[in-house]
Amino acid sequence: MYALRNSVQLIGNLGNAPDVRTTENGKKLAQFNVATTETWRNAKGEKVKETQWHRVVAWGKIAEIAEKFLDKGKEVAIGGRLVNRSYTDKEGAKKYITEIQVNELLLLGVKTVLV
Repeated sequence: MYALRNSVQLIGNLGNAPDVRTTENGKKLAQFNVATTETWRNAKGEKVKETQWHRVVAWGKIAEIAEKFLDKGKEVAIGGRLVNRSYTDKEGAKKYITEIQVNELLLLGVKTVLV
């Protein structure tokens, strides 16, 4: 149960191609957004859709895989943990960010071509 304390699992679609960078120490970093959409019927029986956007960060080998295989619109399943951080912007205002740090990435909807 210890592993469940800070655990996130999402299935969604990429809103953009990953922004991949290499840090000063040579480690890859990929950042991208994943949209998850839920659909239900409200009290009037009308179909309602709600989309949530999630900021996602991948490091190392997972970042390399994201760079190679992910693109806007691709469906993915990710597993990771929530990370909260803050920074001060150019105007001196403190900003807070919640993001998902990926430790598992699964490509969905990929069609295999047999030759």
